[in-house]
Amino acid sequence: MKTSDALRAIYPELERRIVVTIMGATASELYALGHRPNFFYLEHAMGLASSMGLGIALSMPEQQVIVLDGDGSLLMNLGTLSTMARYKPGNLLHIVLDNESLLSVGGFPTATATGTDLAGVARAAGIPRVTEARTVPEFQKAVSDTLRARMLTTIVAKVEAVPPASYYMDLTLLENRFQFWRHLQSLRHSSPSPPAAERVG
Repeated sequence: MKTSDALRAIYPELERRIVVTIMGATASELYALGHRPNFFYLEHAMGLASSMGLGIALSMPEQQVIVLDGDGSLLMNLGTLSTMARYKPGNLLHIVLDNESLLSVGGFPTATATGTDLAGVARAAGIPRVTEARTVPEFQKAVSDTLRARMLTTIVAKVEAVPPASYYMDLTLLENRFQFWRHLQSLRHSSPSPPAAERVG
């Protein structure tokens, strides 16, 4: 499946949730589907989308947080899996779009092209729920099921190494940053805090 098709299939789920995505192709594909103030495109910090998403999930337990990661990014920060597994926020969904390539910087193969199993690494790190998907229907079902389950989950979705039609995004980093921050603040002011027992899944 293509990244664009995978994101289009789950876009209705993304529209109303906090979303942190890696830079490059994934960010461009999501932006092309329609930007929203609850979307943050993490630039100039490759590998750290999962860490940022974890922090938001822990600080805002009443909100569901979705991280759109990539194989190259996750390989640069494998320690994030053990950290997520330690805290196990039930409101965090970690999606890894694995195209076995550093597509945005020339298409060099990543370690998943030569045998590294990111789903296996996530399981070994202690992530309580790990799912794999190779087709759009499988991916869409995995996302839907996870959001209903409210359990920390990593979904590794195999996608084709096909670049977006354009990498252009008519949104500056600072504008995205402050727009996203204002959205988080509005959520804090409108959502009551859950009981302490519900804050960590």
